[in-house]
Amino acid sequence: MDLIERAAEKLKQASGESLVERAVEKIGDAAPKPDDTAAGVASESGKTGEVGAKTAAPTVTPIEPAREARSSRQISIDLDDLSKRGFIVLGGPQTRIAEEFRIIKRQLLLKAFGGLSQGDRSNIIMVTSAQPGEGKTFSSINLAMSIASERDLTVLLIDADVARPQLLKTLGVEAGTGLVDAIVDNDVTMADCLLRTNVENLTLLPAGKPHPLATELLASERMGQIIDEIAKRYSDRVVIFDSPPVLASSATSVLALHVGQVLFVVETDRTKETQVTESLSLINGCKDIKLMLNKAGFDMGKDRFGAYYGYDHA
Repeated sequence: MDLIERAAEKLKQASGESLVERAVEKIGDAAPKPDDTAAGVASESGKTGEVGAKTAAPTVTPIEPAREARSSRQISIDLDDLSKRGFIVLGGPQTRIAEEFRIIKRQLLLKAFGGLSQGDRSNIIMVTSAQPGEGKTFSSINLAMSIASERDLTVLLIDADVARPQLLKTLGVEAGTGLVDAIVDNDVTMADCLLRTNVENLTLLPAGKPHPLATELLASERMGQIIDEIAKRYSDRVVIFDSPPVLASSATSVLALHVGQVLFVVETDRTKETQVTESLSLINGCKDIKLMLNKAGFDMGKDRFGAYYGYDHA
């Protein structure tokens, strides 16, 4: 045995294993073991799967819109009945009123998504009138239906007339937990109140239970938080408040502070100029107020608006 072989033998006897064997063991320690998989590696805390989750794929937490979809109740609007009563319905016949609301909504949408005034809640629109019976709820529904026909927009239609809610009744839908309940009870979320409809892009929010301090509730910090939530959750959402008449409820002037646009309905030959002036002064918390003339029966002759498309009617 030469000098090198004798030296190697002495090292082996001293350590109990050869240098080659020790090197092989180190390589084996560094190599992945059968149990060293994404699902089988234990963390320092003793829980399995944590390292695997980071190595294989991140854990996906359900986003809020998905929760809303799961929790919201699905309801069905009788669109045939709605159409017979003169309302705009998706897939319904082309009518003069449908074309008129196309023009009305376009001005509102240009402001809501024009990009000129970010953060001013321009996608939140309040529909109101000076007094009851002038067609504000009729206009709210038609505006919502018209906007819901847009391919890239969704609409949340809110019954904000908490003293005398008529919106869902007009639609033939049973109301339930709603806006007032969410303001009063912090445990009630928007997902608990929203009603998904058979109109794909339309969701409803009932008024909720009557409350003697409705105006104060609408002026509360909680109300502001709710409006921020429903306005910002979806970048493509238009929020429409069907509010009480201005001269019939102080709640409307409070709501005007929360919205970016107001559509003020004026009934032809009924609403007086003094009523319009007084109403506008009460809702001047919103700086963008548009007036809409309703129930106008003037005749523009054979070429009147709508006749060109073949759906003019007497």
